[in-house]
Amino acid sequence: MKRGEVYRTQARMPERGHKPGFYVVVSRDFIARNDDVSTVLCAPVYGEILGLRSEVIVGIDDGLPKDCSVRCDFLTLMFKQKLTSFVSTLSKEKQDEVDRALAYALQLNY
Repeated sequence: MKRGEVYRTQARMPERGHKPGFYVVVSRDFIARNDDVSTVLCAPVYGEILGLRSEVIVGIDDGLPKDCSVRCDFLTLMFKQKLTSFVSTLSKEKQDEVDRALAYALQLNY
């Protein structure tokens, strides 16, 4: 597992209305790749696009079934074991967009 990868959960997630969903790993690689750490920080992917600066639009080119948004305002700590289905790895350009959206969402000077 590494930063920028997209996974689908099979588990029903309470924060998603008890439905499975897609998540982008945003933890640094040291955490994501470390087998001794059981959780990673993720940004959820939603089917609705709100047009926020804290969102990144992803779609078919990114391995998703349709255009969606990575919502960096709603970060969640996920157990790695719940991220059961690897979908894709975001391009360098998309990962840069996620970094900018995270910086905006967290009010960091980036």
